[in-house]
Amino acid sequence: MDKNSVYKTNSFYWDTQGNDFLGAIVLPFYGAFVSEEKCQLFGDVSGKKMLEIGCGNGQSLQYQGERKASELWAVDISENQIEKATQHLKACGLSAKLICSPMEEECGIPVDYFDFVYSIYAIGWTTDLEGTFCRIASYLKKDGVFIFSWSHPIHKCVVAENNMLAFKKCYFDESWYSVSLDEGALTLSDRKLSTYVNALSKAGFVIEQMIEQSDDEIMQSRDDNSDFAKKAKMLPVTFVVKARKL
Repeated sequence: MDKNSVYKTNSFYWDTQGNDFLGAIVLPFYGAFVSEEKCQLFGDVSGKKMLEIGCGNGQSLQYQGERKASELWAVDISENQIEKATQHLKACGLSAKLICSPMEEECGIPVDYFDFVYSIYAIGWTTDLEGTFCRIASYLKKDGVFIFSWSHPIHKCVVAENNMLAFKKCYFDESWYSVSLDEGALTLSDRKLSTYVNALSKAGFVIEQMIEQSDDEIMQSRDDNSDFAKKAKMLPVTFVVKARKL
């Protein structure tokens, strides 16, 4: 796996297609069927300094700004997404310090500064999970909180076929692969849950909470009968971790 090739492929996709095809998962949702309103992982953020990893179009920053966070910062690999976030926040009467950079790289973010670092369906894009978690730990104050969500690895291994779930991929396979989409492509790796847990531990985090179950109320309210929703009733499709810097 060549980091520069992955950067080039993924940043080009988000610059040219971005949310137009994939859609945006933004707070208060951590994934299709998991919400902050139910989980209450952040609690009261008024007066808190917040950094988002992979800000996309800026809607999660808006959510935190409207909850009276004192400072909003973010990093994203895509110049186009940074511009979208800038315009969106301006229209909402909010300001943020936005930096275009891979999350793995040193990019001028202050250390020992933030109360919260969070990432909504973006952390899995990193080419260096351990390095990224170490950087995130450096940005946080002591006892600062890191919250992130991503596609659950078991979800990527299973497909719905003829009203049954069948394994299509080995859970232990973390190799990088290309995904062809309309008008573009992405490069991804499906990491095991233990890979995330061990990387957090090495970076000096202790896990306080993990969520992987779909919310029944959200599922019922949407009356969704898609294969994705059927899977979500039987196995996790999203996982969310709340960890604290020691």
